[in-house]
Amino acid sequence: MYTRAANMFKMAKNWSAAGNAFCQAAKLHMQLQSKHDSATSFVDAGNAYKKADPQDKKTASPEPSLTEWIFSLFFLNACASEAINCLNAAIDIYTDMGRFTIAAKHHITIAEIYETELVDIEKAIAHYEQSADYYKGEESNSSANKCLLKVAAYAAQLEQYQKAIEIYEQVGANTMDNPLLKYSAKDYFFKAALCHFIVDELNAKLALEKYEEMFPAFTDSRECKLLKKLLEAHEEQNSEAYTEAVKEFDSISRLDQWLTTMLLRIKKSIQGDGEGDGDLK
Repeated sequence: MYTRAANMFKMAKNWSAAGNAFCQAAKLHMQLQSKHDSATSFVDAGNAYKKADPQDKKTASPEPSLTEWIFSLFFLNACASEAINCLNAAIDIYTDMGRFTIAAKHHITIAEIYETELVDIEKAIAHYEQSADYYKGEESNSSANKCLLKVAAYAAQLEQYQKAIEIYEQVGANTMDNPLLKYSAKDYFFKAALCHFIVDELNAKLALEKYEEMFPAFTDSRECKLLKKLLEAHEEQNSEAYTEAVKEFDSISRLDQWLTTMLLRIKKSIQGDGEGDGDLK
């Protein structure tokens, strides 16, 4: 009965009401000792709450008032929290059943909610890490690596450089011997070296030597050549040479936001760089 009502709410695109109905169905299934059906309903509830919109029950105003805007914000945050609660309930059931791959998938969904809806990066990291642990336990190393790389990227942004370095080095080492993945290894060693560079120039030099020894193909990569130019410019405290090296690299391989942020952090450590927040191009 609750499931039928939930599906009718879905048809009407009343997502919050659908979420409530699926949640009630999940609880009823649990009382009846039907774990699989309960977990499925909790997931359906979570997915419905994710789609919830404050305009579910009213016509949208062309220019919402401040009160309406605040209501919308609280409504969306509440629905995101409900989605997380439902997905966590499903995860508990799936792990109890030994279905760790499915649990890992839902941890990723929760991490994405924390990333985009609630903007709580620390909690997003925790769920990506848990997902990676479950995938590793099921020998799904490729999926585990994807989660770990998300953790590394956020760790570096939060200035947790040692954590990021360990992950990039681990994933790089795991992929460099794989014919299908080894091309990506240079990117991971490059990012690890940048994290070293931010902490200490000597650390970066030693890390670069280690990566070249571990993975000889890295030496001929554009990433390795850029690192050597940046190290030289940094050692000479030459801001212009640093910027020129980055500009040359970017003209062929476009820098993403993460790389730009890391390179700017390094550039700021060059004495006499009077460009404020700086520019790389």
